[in-house]
Amino acid sequence: MQLAFPVVTADEHGEASPSNPLIPAIYDIVWSLVVFAIVLAFFFWLVPKLNKALDARRDAIEGALERAEAAEAKAKASVEENAAILAEARAEASQIREKARAEGAQILAELKVAAQEEADRVGATARAQIEAERQAAVQSLRQEVGVLALDLSEKVVGESLDEQRAAGIVDRFLADLEAEEAGRR
Repeated sequence: MQLAFPVVTADEHGEASPSNPLIPAIYDIVWSLVVFAIVLAFFFWLVPKLNKALDARRDAIEGALERAEAAEAKAKASVEENAAILAEARAEASQIREKARAEGAQILAELKVAAQEEADRVGATARAQIEAERQAAVQSLRQEVGVLALDLSEKVVGESLDEQRAAGIVDRFLADLEAEEAGRR
């Protein structure tokens, strides 16, 4: 079933005439073409500017991405270089510590040797001084003992002895004392 709707239009004389609804009137076509031309002109003017702006934006984004990638690569290289420098510095510090320990041990050994030598020298000097003082004391005691023995013998005998005889008596007395002391040891 088809429905047909006849459209009745008035012509210029006011008479009604049937027209096709699919074909618009001339004035509608003209005004539509004018609007279409304006819209088309607007797009021809606007689209290149939009494309230019979009191209510039794309180029800026791509440039920023390239700069970011370059900066990232540079940062990564810098981090790797810093890590290598740090590892080298740690190795050098380790070598310096080991060298310092070895030098410290060597200095300590040298100081111990020097201290032992100084102690031996001081001990030898002290022993020599003690021996010299002992010899001086023995000599002094011999003279004292000799003088005391002569005084005692003169008092016991009642007369004075000459120098040679007194020296012989003192020497014999001291020799006897030394022999007695050596026998005790």
